[in-house]
Amino acid sequence: MSSGRVSVRDGGQIADVDDLSRRYRAVLLRYFMRRGIALPDAQDLTQDVFVRLSKRDGLDRIASVEGFLFTIAANVAIDFARRNKVRSDCPTSGAYDSVSASEEFSPDRLLEGRQELGRIVAALNEMPERMRNIFILARLENLPRGEIAQRLGVSKSLVEQQIAQATACLAERRRRLS
Repeated sequence: MSSGRVSVRDGGQIADVDDLSRRYRAVLLRYFMRRGIALPDAQDLTQDVFVRLSKRDGLDRIASVEGFLFTIAANVAIDFARRNKVRSDCPTSGAYDSVSASEEFSPDRLLEGRQELGRIVAALNEMPERMRNIFILARLENLPRGEIAQRLGVSKSLVEQQIAQATACLAERRRRLS
């Protein structure tokens, strides 16, 4: 990353991302908190605004830096809300409660596990190819969303959307079979 060296034009003067961070960090924190976002998350989202800003090209041509910052902030808040909705719609807690770390695996339990794995593989194979590939790269290979997007030539938001849809599909299939 460029560590604040990216410059933008602010009212006719050049300002770097570090400057903008000092000037707008508190304002952005309040912006997020007024939308009901807790302080720790608001701090993370504020940082995300400046990370996104530092990754943009052509910032010196921005007419209104403040407007651009708040456009980024609005997009960050929307992404945050979407992620929270997916997490609340598809909670993972309790999914592994039936298996204890010290539990011996009986032949019946191993057979159940193999059958469950077979159902997961079948569900993955029913997904569209791009969704399946994104899900596998994210969940099984633990690749960062940005790297997945770059590898596949798609946007990071599409990667997030496809992961959420794949997770929802798997959860729905599990509910139907339970």
